[in-house]
Amino acid sequence: MKYKFKDLTCIGIFLIVVSILSLGNLHALDVIFDDHQYSFQLLRTMGYSSTGGADIAECLRTAYLIEEANNESWYMEWNDTAERLEKTAEKFLKEGHEKSAKEAYFRSSNYYRTAGFFLVTDPEDPRIIETYQKSRECFQKGSIFSEHPIKIVKIPFEGTTLPGYLLLVDNSQTKRPLIIIHTGFDGTAEELYFEIGALAVERGYNCLLFEGPGQGCVIREQKIPFRPNWESVVTPVVDFALELPEVDPDRIGLIGISFGGYFAPRAAAFEHRLKVCVANGGIYDFYENMIRKFPPNTEDIVKDQDASLVFDRETKEMMKQNVDIEFFFRNGMYTFGAKTPSELIRMLKPYNMREVAKNIRCTMLVVDSEGDRDLPGQAAELYQALECPKEFMLFTKLEGAEEHCQMGAVMISGERILNWLDDNLMEK
Repeated sequence: MKYKFKDLTCIGIFLIVVSILSLGNLHALDVIFDDHQYSFQLLRTMGYSSTGGADIAECLRTAYLIEEANNESWYMEWNDTAERLEKTAEKFLKEGHEKSAKEAYFRSSNYYRTAGFFLVTDPEDPRIIETYQKSRECFQKGSIFSEHPIKIVKIPFEGTTLPGYLLLVDNSQTKRPLIIIHTGFDGTAEELYFEIGALAVERGYNCLLFEGPGQGCVIREQKIPFRPNWESVVTPVVDFALELPEVDPDRIGLIGISFGGYFAPRAAAFEHRLKVCVANGGIYDFYENMIRKFPPNTEDIVKDQDASLVFDRETKEMMKQNVDIEFFFRNGMYTFGAKTPSELIRMLKPYNMREVAKNIRCTMLVVDSEGDRDLPGQAAELYQALECPKEFMLFTKLEGAEEHCQMGAVMISGERILNWLDDNLMEK
């Protein structure tokens, strides 16, 4: 079947694609920027002020200097702030103020991550690697002075290693419950510390933060893309964890955040040494969530060689006009190893829980956010498909925690999720 140009129009793609998963679209809590992706990423960065990853005034000052929807301006201003904080940290360290040095290094780490966020729109830009490495280096410099031990680890994986951090309550080697945590579409292990790791350690949990294929260092330096069979990633991580003297083998939990809301349940369907699993936010079918937001027949169109050329051409035109569309497709092609937008869509097909949700045995927490338009209805669909012990947790606008993965509401999110873990993982 052949598709003509009328089957795909720029305006049709524009109106629908802006709602695609992980775009940061039409957010309820717009901050400073008219562009919703910029607003969401500012909220994301600024939200870590609760856990030492930002200072609100620093973030606002930086944001007010950024030109709307200008990715180069975004990079320049956040990079300038990150460099200034890094120099401040070095000055504090020379003066013997180790705690202040740690605090400045940690904020610098988060700001470098933010500076590099939109650089992926040009996958050949060397600053993608530079900002990631600076973010990692500043975090590691600051981690030396953390009140709770933070150990850099390398997890054996298919002839190479996965990078991670072991967060410990103390150095006593006391066996405690362990939370394994990974991110999703565009996060890093360092960010996970500010997102939930720091709060979990304060509660008495040891944590293992790691980056898998398609994430952080693994895609940037090792060039290993995403894969749907995430159990092949988590099982080696659990193997590694069980060799650690600080880990209670009967109390291991897994948390997946954002796109990790698919990866974590997928792994739990095959890795039965987990006691609990948290999907924040839950994903039942990544592909269907996206494809239903395109014009009718898109699924057939991207399978047709000639029609795919039209789809790719029009999508690329819209990428030039809209930050959301550009970021989703560029980052998606980069992290999945796709050469074109249509190939990316085809590659998403196996990312679903349809056949495996019933295989999960551990206790599940499925998290949803009332204003999350990236994953509308996905958490509820996953929850309904589960046959294991389960609980559904909704964050609301009334709480101020309605954004995707509760961005901007780190304390609210951490309180409720960690309370659940206290009830289901802390006690044997």
